[in-house]
Amino acid sequence: MNRTFLFSKIHHCTLTETNLEYVGSISIDQTLLTAAGILAHEQVQVVNMNNGERLITYAIPAPAGSGAVELNGAAARLGTRGDRVIIMTYAQLSAEELEGFQPTVVLVDQDNRIMDDPLPLDPPRPPLCLT
Repeated sequence: MNRTFLFSKIHHCTLTETNLEYVGSISIDQTLLTAAGILAHEQVQVVNMNNGERLITYAIPAPAGSGAVELNGAAARLGTRGDRVIIMTYAQLSAEELEGFQPTVVLVDQDNRIMDDPLPLDPPRPPLCLT
């Protein structure tokens, strides 16, 4: 049996543009796509942290080093320039494939540049208060 797991994500991107007249998708700086292991035309889920909108579309490479993260087509109505988004891919993994698997997480700054010293992926959490 295969189950669906997070495969990769680009966390806290900033939308640099929206283009309603473009024919669909999300354009993403090729540097970010490569770091996250996301291929051209691969399905992605985009979650807008500013307004809670979620959408599924596909990735289109933008020029490497441009910092571009642009919602295109109808998706352009689900965000505005400056909104923070999370871009995720998922994979169907078997129990064997899951052993030792860790998703790829790319953390970026406000200019969509990969952070040299990212925060820990699983920071310590305070204990739950059950009283």
